[in-house]
Amino acid sequence: MTTTQPREILIVDDEAGIRELLSEILVDEGYRVVLAENAREARAYRQRQEPALVLLDIWMPDTDGVTLLREWASAEMLTMPVIMMSGHATIETAIGATRIGAFDFLEKPIGLQKLLSTIKRALKAAATKAPRHISLARLGASESIKVLENTLNRLANNRNSLLILGEPGTGHEIVAQALQNSQTSWVTVVPARLTAAPLQLLEEAREGVLYCPEIGRLSRLEQKGLLFLLPKLAKYETLLVCTSSETLGNLATENKFDPVLLSQLSAGVLMLPPLRDHRVDIPLLIERLWEEMREQHAANGSLLSALSPAVLTALSEAYWPGNLDHLANVLENLAAAQGEVTPDLVHRILGESHQQQKGTVSPEVTARFFEMPLREAREAFERVYFERLLSHEQHNMSRVAELAGLERTHLYRKLKQLNIRFSRRGNDSF
Repeated sequence: MTTTQPREILIVDDEAGIRELLSEILVDEGYRVVLAENAREARAYRQRQEPALVLLDIWMPDTDGVTLLREWASAEMLTMPVIMMSGHATIETAIGATRIGAFDFLEKPIGLQKLLSTIKRALKAAATKAPRHISLARLGASESIKVLENTLNRLANNRNSLLILGEPGTGHEIVAQALQNSQTSWVTVVPARLTAAPLQLLEEAREGVLYCPEIGRLSRLEQKGLLFLLPKLAKYETLLVCTSSETLGNLATENKFDPVLLSQLSAGVLMLPPLRDHRVDIPLLIERLWEEMREQHAANGSLLSALSPAVLTALSEAYWPGNLDHLANVLENLAAAQGEVTPDLVHRILGESHQQQKGTVSPEVTARFFEMPLREAREAFERVYFERLLSHEQHNMSRVAELAGLERTHLYRKLKQLNIRFSRRGNDSF
């Protein structure tokens, strides 16, 4: 016969009387209790094992509770519910702790029923919270996307709100949709409702995702409505996902964006890379998007041919200032085109002349070099240089090496460093 061990609660408080009182109450309720009189002892205990729950005082002499909470979150050790306690904390401190990952905040003196009900809710939430890996496969499979995916999983597990930043078209909504479970609600914010009925938004999105796109375009009154929702997210078990393709810091400096809102949202920020920074994903993205379009055409009773290698090369080597959205729109144009899809058609849709494809770098590409540090600009120029050379010489590596003045082994190494896809023709060997 097996017996169930009582769940262990770690109490961290520098006041001995409070530690002893809380311990007596919880032991009477059937919990096991471990005591720590400061952050040092709590830190050492957490290094050894994981408690079922932590009651953590905010004001302590060695390290305050919020700092300890932040340490655990940064070290990915905030895997148990933490309930903060204080008799002197401000609302801002309580909100800040919740933003870091605290389950709730209790104000001293703590009522018995309030204490026990909060602990039960925290333990129930921890027990029912199924671990889920959030995938960003729709953005690609490169190393940079995997890093982005890991960051997103860490943030989503520790925060009630996320701010997704990046250039237009980099996949803001794709990332937000990846955060939604199939069984949970999804509510897209209509800005006017932030001032008219903000709590109704939370009720509709309860235990799901509240999606607020392009917050830089909200009015100051709408921004205040969004700020009003932040401390209430935990109560409604709602994840708020905000996005912006604008520079919010500049807007705040110009008094067009609420600096308090920006400060609170900045606790959980995900930066999306532009497509040019993960070009290695472009062929995979083209393949996925085109296959989706072929399936749609087949469902409508029409046939969409596969893209030829020459068309794939033209698309893979193009510069995409509009990022993923730009790529998807061009593919939709190609799918709707009458007749054969050719590289020339690709260039026309992209607005590129034949002369440019044969060796002239577009002014748009040239201009962006001057917005980069020297090292990045040099790498960007080398990427454009070799991509154009490969296209012009139809991937004849011997000819490319000759024109570039490089040994072929050096050329191959350089192309791999720049993440440039290339193919060796039959007569190329080394």
